Amino acid sequence: MQSVGKPSRLALGVALALSSLTLSAAETLELGNVEVVGDWLGDAADQDVQNHPGARTVVREETIRESGASNVREVLRRVPGLQVQDSNGTGGSDISLNVGSRGLTSRLSPRATILQDGIPLAVAPYGQPQLSLAPTSIGNLEAIDVVRGGGAVRYGPQNVGGIINFVTRGIPEELVREFSYQTESAPAQGGFLNRSNAFIGGTADNGLGVALLYSGVRGDTYRDHSDEQIDDVMLKTSYKLSDIDELYASLQYFEADADMPGGLTAAEFDADPFQSSRPFDRFDGERKQGVVKYTRTPDADRKFELTSFYNTSHRGSTLTNGNPRRMTWLRQFPRDYEVFGIEPRYSQLFLVGESSHELGVGYRYMEEDSSEKRYDRNFAAGGNPWAARKVLNTSNSAATEAHAAYVDDRIDIGRWTLTPGVRYEQVRVSSHNRLTDEHRQQRFSEPLPSLNALYHLSDAWKLYANYNTSFGSIQHIQLSQDDNLTAEKAHTYELGTRYQDRFWSAELTYFHIKFDDQLEIVPGSSPSAWANAGETRHRGVEMAGSYEFAALDPRLAGLSAYASLALTKATREEGLNQGNDLPFYSREIATLGLRYSTGSWTWNFDGYAQSRQFADAANTDAESANGSIGEIPGFGYWNGRGEYAFGPQLANLKLAAGVKNLFNREYYTRSTDNNLGKYLGQPRTLYLQTSVSF
Repeated sequence: MQSVGKPSRLALGVALALSSLTLSAAETLELGNVEVVGDWLGDAADQDVQNHPGARTVVREETIRESGASNVREVLRRVPGLQVQDSNGTGGSDISLNVGSRGLTSRLSPRATILQDGIPLAVAPYGQPQLSLAPTSIGNLEAIDVVRGGGAVRYGPQNVGGIINFVTRGIPEELVREFSYQTESAPAQGGFLNRSNAFIGGTADNGLGVALLYSGVRGDTYRDHSDEQIDDVMLKTSYKLSDIDELYASLQYFEADADMPGGLTAAEFDADPFQSSRPFDRFDGERKQGVVKYTRTPDADRKFELTSFYNTSHRGSTLTNGNPRRMTWLRQFPRDYEVFGIEPRYSQLFLVGESSHELGVGYRYMEEDSSEKRYDRNFAAGGNPWAARKVLNTSNSAATEAHAAYVDDRIDIGRWTLTPGVRYEQVRVSSHNRLTDEHRQQRFSEPLPSLNALYHLSDAWKLYANYNTSFGSIQHIQLSQDDNLTAEKAHTYELGTRYQDRFWSAELTYFHIKFDDQLEIVPGSSPSAWANAGETRHRGVEMAGSYEFAALDPRLAGLSAYASLALTKATREEGLNQGNDLPFYSREIATLGLRYSTGSWTWNFDGYAQSRQFADAANTDAESANGSIGEIPGFGYWNGRGEYAFGPQLANLKLAAGVKNLFNREYYTRSTDNNLGKYLGQPRTLYLQTSVSF
């Protein structure tokens, strides 16, 4: 048995002491309508967010629609603390998701627990958490819930970057039928990207609810060789078995196929940043998933939930080493995954003296199986890759068996809400090289304590502080390359405050993350190799707020503003590059926006800005000839949109037009992986939206 670290005795001692606390604070708790919560994420209601003991932001359907976003990446840029990369490298299409938080790597989003309706989104949450295939569509969402701190005891693994839950549209009580369509184009380049969404659902008198969701994408983006095709279909059902028993089930089919325009050398980018020098690079993926959830709520004090899910995923990519005139190899990476999980959870509310306790106990079992291959075609420069012999270079199968148990106690006493808890992860990862018949295996066993505290200054104003620990086991591909790698563990501390009333909302959070022995791809390795890169530290401040101007003058009703600012410093604490900034993160990120609604009209104007980044651990300023290394300058852009709602007399028809990157600010990012080079950011883009609901 191998352990990746020892638990914090101090944190465990404080947690145990607080769990037995029964003395009142300065004011006693009003226990009148206390009900058991159960699932901490739930439907991300405003009251749940307000009383969460950590940094948490929810972006709702209206905001998603009014952003004009064509993918979830554009929406996530509104959340303070998140670092979102444009599609680049081997995540070079909208099928993937590149998001990190607080200076953690954005490449394929490996260090956050990313969920859809509470179910892990990754093809293998332990064995391959990278979201090169992100099977969720913006058109099917009603909210995006981002929990940056305070949720680690319930949701894992690898939650140092927080928990991001994509909440799909729920089953309505009344019959609802909706259709929406969006098309966008960059005038400088031409081509159209089209997104269509459809929804029908309702609940019958017998309690049977059904909803069918569809979101599809067709067309190309502003780069050459960027065609994409995405289909995402979900069927949801729910049924009240009795007054206290409810059954929910869903099926999802996600299929995607996209070209990857690839990185450009410095010379190619200067000549034409819209071009593609990799006409053979592409990505395809497929996911089939079924979810069943049973909920029993005998009374307001008890709740039992049993969730089970099963999915199969395929992802395949084709990569080359550059311009067809110079390339000498083409590689194909077919990979298949199968995941089963089951999680029972029980919550019990009880009173001890003048304190209220909600004791939560849960257990999750997960099995993962994968098959990962690599085929090579080698040929003379400028040759036809499909004429070259196809050689099986790599063939690995892998499996993960993971047990996660957790217990926490939400204690309400006076003005305090205290939640001590501990999560225990036990993981076995194995790998089999089918070409050499070599078997490798590692086992991990790790207790992960947490302590969350919330102080209610009033119904509107809260103070919070927390300590959480995160764990990430060795991944399948890492184990197949090296069985001496060390698993990852991180410690996160937060201190903050949140305020919300009819007109104001504001949040201020200080965070500090100590990340032990982080795993990274070795720069320049081909194929990519992994190594433990040592300790990193991440600290900073996140601020966000909004204001309704009706508070100043009733004549300003309908006018509102929001703003956010994230200040982050993420550095290496060991090794040759000690003290340097981590690659691909900005020390400063800011947003600012205005919304004005009057009669049938809604107007939006918003901006985004980020400071410079570095593409390598050495923080190299000078640009390399291949475009992969060098400073990435900071940038900012503005977006504008106008919408007219025709009302119920025309099936609630809405028409909108908008522009992204209004002033056509040129910006770019880089990639240092197999698909390296410079990548142009989105230029000025015009879009049209329409929707009907009846």
